[in-house]
Amino acid sequence: MLVEWDWWTVDFGDAHAGAAGVLVGGSEPGPVYFDVGSGSDVPSTSHWSAYDGRAGRPRAEALRAVCACGWRSAAQYPLDWDTIGDQPLYEADVDLTGPLADRTAHLSVVRDAAVPLPERLAALLVEMAEQLTATAADAPLAALRAAGVLERIAARVSRETAGALCDDGTSAKAVATALGTTRSKALVLLAGHDPVGGEAVTGSWRGGSARYRLGCSVLHRGR
Repeated sequence: MLVEWDWWTVDFGDAHAGAAGVLVGGSEPGPVYFDVGSGSDVPSTSHWSAYDGRAGRPRAEALRAVCACGWRSAAQYPLDWDTIGDQPLYEADVDLTGPLADRTAHLSVVRDAAVPLPERLAALLVEMAEQLTATAADAPLAALRAAGVLERIAARVSRETAGALCDDGTSAKAVATALGTTRSKALVLLAGHDPVGGEAVTGSWRGGSARYRLGCSVLHRGR
């Protein structure tokens, strides 16, 4: 199924991607499918603009903000089909101000609960993003090389820190709240993904070492 999120932030990534969700009869309908002729691969989507009642698809009655984490806004925003008429929803001037405001309020709650970044580090991240964007325009290969270096640094620090948290018995719930992510993603981070057999894996890098276990005690406790 094609999942098309309307809103995404660098702060929280896919964990809190947001969209305008559809309501039909007071509940969320399943995905809609598109008839593309013969073949076993039938494309589908859950994007709000597809629920326009055309070609046998359900017609959205209202919209509300939804988040990839599972959160749903209490407020609902009915669609005025007298105004929309028979035009496709993607061509209609649908006002998403309400759902966007609700989603922004949800992110504020997540952000307030998350651990704050040190000011100097936050400023460095902003500067790095600006530098990479500028370099990508002038020297794209250099930008890709720099991005690769940053990915490897981030992976090393992530594994080392996750290993330390796992050894300390920090719960997945606490990690998820601090990072502004979901518990399932926190569990993956703490587990470290040993792809072979779940034994302790030690990786050495210049400047330190990291330990990460698929059989992390946090997983065993189901926390």
